[in-house]
Formats: sequence, structure tokens, C-alpha cells
Amino acid sequence: MRPLPPSTIVGVVGSGAMGQGIAQVAAQAGHPVRLVDARPGAAASAVAAIGKTLNGLVDKGKRTAAERDATLNRLTAVDGLPDLAPAGLVIEAIVEDLDVKRRLFAELESVVGPDAILATNTSSLSVTAIAAGVARPERLAGLHFFNPAPLMALVEIVSGLATDPAIAATLFDTARAWGKSPVRCRSTPGFIVNRVARPFYAEGLRLLQEQAGDPASIDAILREAGGFRMGPFELMDLIGHDVNFAVTRSVHAAYFGDPRFQPSLIQQELVDAGRLGRKSGRGFYDHRPGAERPPIANLPAGPRPSRVVVQGDLGPASSLPGLLRAAGVSVAEEPGGGLLIVDGVTVALTDGRSAGQRAAEDGMKPLVLFDLALDYATATRVAIARANATSDDALASAAGLFAALGKAVTVLDDLPGMAVLRTVAMLANEAADAVAQGVASAADVDTAMTKGVNYPLGPLAWAERIGLTRVLGALDALARTYGEDRYRASALLRRKIWEGTRFHD
Repeated sequence: MRPLPPSTIVGVVGSGAMGQGIAQVAAQAGHPVRLVDARPGAAASAVAAIGKTLNGLVDKGKRTAAERDATLNRLTAVDGLPDLAPAGLVIEAIVEDLDVKRRLFAELESVVGPDAILATNTSSLSVTAIAAGVARPERLAGLHFFNPAPLMALVEIVSGLATDPAIAATLFDTARAWGKSPVRCRSTPGFIVNRVARPFYAEGLRLLQEQAGDPASIDAILREAGGFRMGPFELMDLIGHDVNFAVTRSVHAAYFGDPRFQPSLIQQELVDAGRLGRKSGRGFYDHRPGAERPPIANLPAGPRPSRVVVQGDLGPASSLPGLLRAAGVSVAEEPGGGLLIVDGVTVALTDGRSAGQRAAEDGMKPLVLFDLALDYATATRVAIARANATSDDALASAAGLFAALGKAVTVLDDLPGMAVLRTVAMLANEAADAVAQGVASAADVDTAMTKGVNYPLGPLAWAERIGLTRVLGALDALARTYGEDRYRASALLRRKIWEGTRFHD
């Protein structure tokens, strides 16, 4: 299919933050845009706000004055839905209420022409359910932008049960013509991003609940070792706990109580207390003026290792021997099971088991585990954990290994999967299930998570990078420890391993 030509009039219903942003995107792409809002004067105010935004872009040299003027000339605030009659595409960005949206589209259907496309920017409601309220549901689809729409690249093109594939294809090509990175998905709870992202928050909350570490330290590990732009607690504070908790509850309910989406009592307590994050001044962090950022738990640097023995292939940590040599540490390599021996202390990359379990099962004493990192060469922090019988001196030896590489070290309590590995494994598992259920392709899932929530890698690409078998091993270890269906591994993940195939083959 081809994108809608720039001459196509685009109607936008709702002039809040999302409607305003969508209107700006469409106008910048060359379309005449008509913006309408049920609140008197709101659409005109939104057009004026877009003008201020464009002025700021001109001042920063990101737009020319001519581009600003052309965009503003294409924007018109109108008084009511009848003014959208000539539109070839109408996008609603109103309140997230199914009945309200159904009434709107039923009215729009009587206003626009028979070939006009109807689109909803819903982030949480079923596109199928919304379309069930119109006479021609085949021309209605989801066009889910992310906030702020002018800056965020991702757009989810969501097909309901009745959506005409040609309509979805036209919206996909139109979003791409608007400079976005569109992905296709089926209308299921959470679509792609709001579903696949749940473990990022859930595992952080679980670590906090089980006292593995404090919010600031866990955030630092996910940022500085995992490569995420923000840790889970600072991100929830930014989003707002009322919003984030409501999405989690919605997805959990929509999947009939699947424990993989179970909400957290810790977050519920914050919502109950009115500690909603930045918007209220307090959440996991104190955002009030003058408040100090809590300290990150840094373990003092241990003794520089005199000699490190590398036994076998370290897998995702295979860069460590070269990094150690470059730092002037004596390294010897010999066959083995993928371990580091540092002055008599066994140091191993977590495989999903706790240090205590692994020490008991594999006879490794003293044992210190270290967490996964996106890239050990560029990571500025590494998390470690020790078995209960491992001494402070042994822990210091492991810390000295990473301090020799210039890394800060944070100690987590001994929980299975540590922080980065369990988070990545659960994200990949949810992504695999989304692919298995036909929600989206593997490529679209990874694009959605990198473009929509700025993950350093798509979850499935990350799983393939560290090894699907390692991911499955971590999930199975978590499932055995907790005995919860929450950690059940995707059948598609197991199948890929059995077949020797990849998600991106």
C-alpha cells in the first residue's frame, strides 16, 4: 500500500498532550490538519501551544522560520465534529473510556466520507471493542503514538478483529512517511510495549520487596551495567505510579489474572499514600526542592588481584580476560566450566541460581556471582552477590577484580538471577510469548522496545546475544526457586532451542 498523500486532510479529536502532538506531527508531514475538542477554546489553545513549540525549534536551529510558518498554516482549530467531514483520516486522542470512544466513532461515521479511515490512539483499550460500536469496523484501527508524539519514533499500528489489512497497511506506510518507526500488532491487552515492558517494573519491585537492594542501587545497576536509560524505580517515578499501577492492573485483569502481570503491593502502597512520583513530589525518590538523591551502595574497592585464572568460555562475559590483561592483570587460561578463579575465590557469571544454591549444588566454595552486563567494556558498574558461607575477604577479592577494571561494585543480597539477568530474561520471555501468540513479529517487538521505551537492545535480540539456552536456564532456575507460574518459560523459547533456530532467522 501507499501512504496517504499530503493533500489528505487529517482530523484530530482531542487537544490534550497526545492530540496536540499528533496534530503537530501530521502538519509537519505536510497534511492540512483540523483539530477539535469538546472544551470551548481548547483546540485554539493547542494550536497556539504548537506555535510556541515550533518557535523554540526555530530558536534552536532545528526548524527554519519558513517550515514553522508552513506547519502553522496547515493547522486549523475547528468548532465541532461536522468540520471534519472532508477528512480522509480522523485520529481520536480523548479520554480512555470505551463507551465514550464508541459514541465518538459512531458520530464520526455519520460525518466523514465512506473512504475515510478512523483511528484510535488508545493505549489500553481493545481496538476490537472500540470498533464493535461502528457500522463499518473494518476501517477502524489503532494508531498508538507515544508521548511526546513529535519526539518519540514509535507508532503501534493495531489491528482489531475486523480491521481491513489494507487499512492497517495504509496507516503503517503513512506513519513511516511521517518519519516514524511503525510496528504492526494485533489488538491484545497492552499491545506490544505496555505488555512486554511489565517485567522491567515487576522484577525491580520484586527485588525491592525481597530486600535485594535499595531503589537507588538497583536503578544504578540497571543503568550502568544493563545499559537502560533509566532504572525501574526512577522510571516509575517519572511515569507516575497512578498511571503505571493502573496499566499493570489493567493488563493483569485483561489476561484473567495471569501471575506474570501481578501488580505489586509496594506500588499500591505508594498510590494509596499519594506518593505518585515526580508529579506529587515524592515516590521512591524525594523530588521536592532541595531534596538530596539517596546514595548508591558502593562496595569499597578490594585488593587488586595478583593473578586470575580463567577456566573455559565465559559466555556473555568473554571480554573480561582481554579487559583484565589490558588493565595489567596477569591472566592464565585453562579448560573448565566458565569460571574465574581470583586468589582462590571462584567468581562466576550468574546462571539464574542463587550463589547459595550454586555453591551447594556445584561444590564451589568460596563463591561470588556477578551479574550480566550489556557490555563489560563500557559498563561502569557490576553487581555481585555471595553465598552465605563466603567470607568478607572473598567478597573483597571479587570486588578487587572489577575495581581493577575501573568498575564500581554493588552487592546485592543473594537472590536468583540477580538484577540484570533476571530482568532481561523476563523481558525476552514476555517478548517470546507475544510472538508465539501472533501479537507481533520478533522484529516488530524488538523495534517497539528500542524505539518506544529506549531499551539498549530489543529483548529477543538481547536473548540471542547472550544465548537462548542461558535465558531459559535463568527462567527455569527462577521457576524452581519461587515455584510460581510467573516464571514459566515460553513454549516458543524452548522450541527455538530444541530446533536450533533463532527469533531473527
